[in-house]
Amino acid sequence: MTKTLIIDDEQHCINRLENLLTNYCSDSVQLFGSFQSVEDGLTAVKKVKPDLVFLDVEIKDKTGFDFLKQVPEINFEVIFTTAYDKYAVQAFKFSAIDYLLKPVNTDELQASIKKLNEKFSQKEMSQKFDALFHNLKNIKSASKRICVPVLTGFVLLQTDDIIRCESNINYTTLFLKDKQKLLVAKTLKEFEELLKDYNFYRVHNSHLINLAYINSYNKGKGGFVTMKDGAEVEVSTRRKDDFIKRLMT
Repeated sequence: MTKTLIIDDEQHCINRLENLLTNYCSDSVQLFGSFQSVEDGLTAVKKVKPDLVFLDVEIKDKTGFDFLKQVPEINFEVIFTTAYDKYAVQAFKFSAIDYLLKPVNTDELQASIKKLNEKFSQKEMSQKFDALFHNLKNIKSASKRICVPVLTGFVLLQTDDIIRCESNINYTTLFLKDKQKLLVAKTLKEFEELLKDYNFYRVHNSHLINLAYINSYNKGKGGFVTMKDGAEVEVSTRRKDDFIKRLMT
């Protein structure tokens, strides 16, 4: 059983989460209490030594990050609960950290619980939190720090360091401006969702490109673009017109 705590300053949110955990997750989660301040949460973590903490982003006049910074060693999983806007939600996605939007949805809660078998090292969790803190601090920045899963763990990148992404079935190869290549355990569709608001465009089923790194577009049935790293990337016929419109804006 997963020893679990809730740290949230809103009683109605605590009540809902407790109810969902009791009714839908009782076979895998054992709730050891809920706490409404950073200080009480810290005391509970020291005493209970939980496996999982549901952590509110805003806790009275403090934040969940204030709580995490005071934990000597984060040796438990964290699922953030938040009512933040889309920019903050993007920050969580870029940082590869699990979160639930309030009011918490049953299916999303169950999906988050199922992910708990994905264990990460202390270093990897630290990288994720570093990326999250950076992105929330620079919430509307044109570039984001992205935490990408590679075979050896996680790598932190700036989105504007990525020239293009190429599909490799259930993996994606990232081509970076320093000529590095990274094989990442995410699909191209996942990167498309993540990067579409940051000047990236999917020109082909197998290619997502950073528009800032285009050298030229060459006409043809669909045509192709030449990137600043010298790569020639095909543009699919059905995406051609929309792609040209995007270049003109």
